[in-house]
Amino acid sequence: MTAPTDRTPHAPTTGPRIVIVGGVAAGMSAATRLRRLDETAQIVVFERGRHVSFANCGLPYYVGGVITERDALLLQTPASLRARFALDVRVEHEVLGIDRAARTVTARDAVTGATVVEPYDHLILATGAAPRERATASAGAPVVATLRTVDDVDRITAVLAETGDRCGRAVVMGAGFIGLEATENLVRRGLDVTLVQHGARPFMPLDPEMAAAVIEALASHGVDVRTATTVDTLDAAGAHLSDGTVIAADLVVDARGVAPAADLARTAGLAIGTAGGVVVDGHQRTEDPRIFAVGDTAEKTDAVSGAATLVTMAGLANRHGRAAADVIAWENGRLDTAPRPAAPALGTAIIGLFDVTVAMVGWSEQRLVAAGRAHRVIHTHPTDHAGYYPGAERMAMKVMVDPLSGLILGAQIVGGKGVDKRIDVIATAMHAGLPAAELAHLELAYAPQYASAKDPVNMVGYIAENLAAGVSDTVQWHELAAAVAGGATLVDVRSPQEFAAGAIPGSINIPVDALREGASTLPEGELIVHCQVGQRGHTAARILAQLGRRARNLDGGYLTWKAGAAVTALQPA
Repeated sequence: MTAPTDRTPHAPTTGPRIVIVGGVAAGMSAATRLRRLDETAQIVVFERGRHVSFANCGLPYYVGGVITERDALLLQTPASLRARFALDVRVEHEVLGIDRAARTVTARDAVTGATVVEPYDHLILATGAAPRERATASAGAPVVATLRTVDDVDRITAVLAETGDRCGRAVVMGAGFIGLEATENLVRRGLDVTLVQHGARPFMPLDPEMAAAVIEALASHGVDVRTATTVDTLDAAGAHLSDGTVIAADLVVDARGVAPAADLARTAGLAIGTAGGVVVDGHQRTEDPRIFAVGDTAEKTDAVSGAATLVTMAGLANRHGRAAADVIAWENGRLDTAPRPAAPALGTAIIGLFDVTVAMVGWSEQRLVAAGRAHRVIHTHPTDHAGYYPGAERMAMKVMVDPLSGLILGAQIVGGKGVDKRIDVIATAMHAGLPAAELAHLELAYAPQYASAKDPVNMVGYIAENLAAGVSDTVQWHELAAAVAGGATLVDVRSPQEFAAGAIPGSINIPVDALREGASTLPEGELIVHCQVGQRGHTAARILAQLGRRARNLDGGYLTWKAGAAVTALQPA
């Protein structure tokens, strides 16, 4: 049977029939792109929730009061999508099953309980992701909510309204993207927040030395961070943690991560990959040529390894929804040029946490080490614009490079202003296949209030050139202790004032400007030199090398070592 007449828009009925399961980012991108390409297509969208096309990335900021109007999150409604795009959007409809032989889907209306069997010529699965696990609570326990839908924020804001002027307490489970955004916005609303993280530190995608600023930001805003800890039970007393403490709470936000919502595809016999998502080809097509999978439910191809991976980012979801629409339109004669396959996924991401911006692309060093993949690491600490111009802010940049090809394997940047610009340039270079050394030759916009004449991205390129040419040799912060234990001498080439303000234990201080005269006093054997961020250390290493001494520069200098040592000291043994 077909849908009831009163729920069907006045749309053309002569073209192909496309059914889309899921009405948020990927599903709605597919639906609207299809309509722009084919006015004759019959497009039906089933959405299990009450809302479609909402700004899920904005949800935490509505909780925090940054976004003040709830309606601002609702980008479209079924009525507006019907009026502009002639889409048959059915909210509160859960698709129960797919009959691939008959080419139909069966859906249930949650309001009436009625079921409908809908035929399709093409089916797009945009079912998204679902929490990997759900917290269970006994009677009297605090309200538990995820932070993925408009209904979620309605539940959370209802709790906040009940606390009123009283300073409430919240527990956030998980310190990934959503967990950190929830934490920041609950603090903004005046709550005392305990952040419970199963891993050794918050935001595990970051390498340890890069996470120091995240830990500092949380501490400076009064967040009680519990690492290597889980929430065991929830009851009227609050959250019982694995470290033996009980946290009284008005609200618990469960942000422990998601997995592809692939049960519908699995039940239909479609292949599920090693990463847990639906297997698709470069055009988002499953093994059934009539069925596509897009967004968080589908696996992507990793740009670094070429293996299947999961990337739950809104940009990719929208892009791949559009890509599936293009394939369907091309097959039905609505596009003149065959669509190109999807580009491998870089995993470019950014998050703001209080006054800190964290951005990343590609693989981290810890992931490269775990995979046994050869790599070279570059640390630098530039300012976002010329240091002599007021308001310059320092950032920490880390770039991983393939030592043979010179290709960029990943990057992480932590700071304030200018982080977004630099990660996007590096992501573009990775997409284009530019070796890291080519970053030195990019002609980037410069004025003192926006950048330096040698942009931070250019500086990464210069360092990469020096390493590739053998002009520089470096040691990483986590390799330093072993090198010194093996007989190397650590030489701090900063000023005496900098040395007195804080130094690496066991180092000796000879300022770089006095190094030519002081080199003869240095012990025999390997020398490791360092300054504050690496630049003076590079100069010192070059001086010593040309005096016949073997010298390596501590990559990223004292600031990188200090950050790494601080995070290591906080991690459980």
